[in-house]
Amino acid sequence: IDYIPNKLCIELKSFKYYLLNYRNKGIFYEAATNKILDDLVDVLNPKEITITGSFTARGGISTTVKASHKK
Repeated sequence: IDYIPNKLCIELKSFKYYLLNYRNKGIFYEAATNKILDDLVDVLNPKEITITGSFTARGGISTTVKASHKK
């Protein structure tokens, strides 16, 4: 996560627990990355934010997904 905060920032421990909720969800990589971006934009209202999801190999294919939001 790379972002320019507005008035709020992420507390790392809470964010870690938030991400752990995605561990056992049946969700596409792109959908997970976009959902995380949407949730953070809704809560933090940042000036700018980029989420990069780096997913490990499954079937021999690794994937990196990037999503951004700018005011």
